[in-house]
Amino acid sequence: MSVEKKYLKSKPVCKVKFVLPEELAEQSKQAYLAGEFNGWKFEDAKLRKQKNGAYATTLDLETGNEYQYKFVLDGERWENDYTADKYAPSGLGAIENSVVVV
Repeated sequence: MSVEKKYLKSKPVCKVKFVLPEELAEQSKQAYLAGEFNGWKFEDAKLRKQKNGAYATTLDLETGNEYQYKFVLDGERWENDYTADKYAPSGLGAIENSVVVV
């Protein structure tokens, strides 16, 4: 699973852990997360390498929304999350973005 969700009882926020599997990141030196939640500025969301070889980061996202996102490898290669909740057109031809629903 590439996205883990933990809803908070105290406020309308969901802690969403985005996980880039090791097989997608195996030849990358850095991994980032870009999406609507950070204005697509991937430099603001660097993923940390985990003991199992995957990369991950956790964000607090407001519930009741859908957010488009992609993983960015080495600042150049943009990859979809193959286990995303769904996909949405990016507005760039036939390219789609991953979507997390919280």
